[in-house]
Amino acid sequence: MVNNKGNDTDNKSNCECCMSEKRKVRDEKEFHDLMNRLRRIEGQVRGIQKMLENDAYCVDILTQTAAVTSALNSFKKVLLANHIRTCVAENIRSGNDEIIDELAELFQKLMK
Repeated sequence: MVNNKGNDTDNKSNCECCMSEKRKVRDEKEFHDLMNRLRRIEGQVRGIQKMLENDAYCVDILTQTAAVTSALNSFKKVLLANHIRTCVAENIRSGNDEIIDELAELFQKLMK
């Protein structure tokens, strides 16, 4: 199997999170969905830059920054859900309960 970056992968698992060097080989659909979301966010940020360069009204810029924040939060929700369904579930099934501590620590970081 070849992953979305052109590297060879084995057919054992889509989740390589349990390896010593943590990695995640995403399927084509997940990869493209996440990349499309990031590209839209990048476009929104570029739009904010142009607004600032064009002396846009503060409220208009702040409204657009709220949209970027919302889009990033949505990206994080999708990524977190995918992580739980794949990496976390696979690690628990294989007896690696350390993933639970990692997930709890991640929640602490995300809720700041």
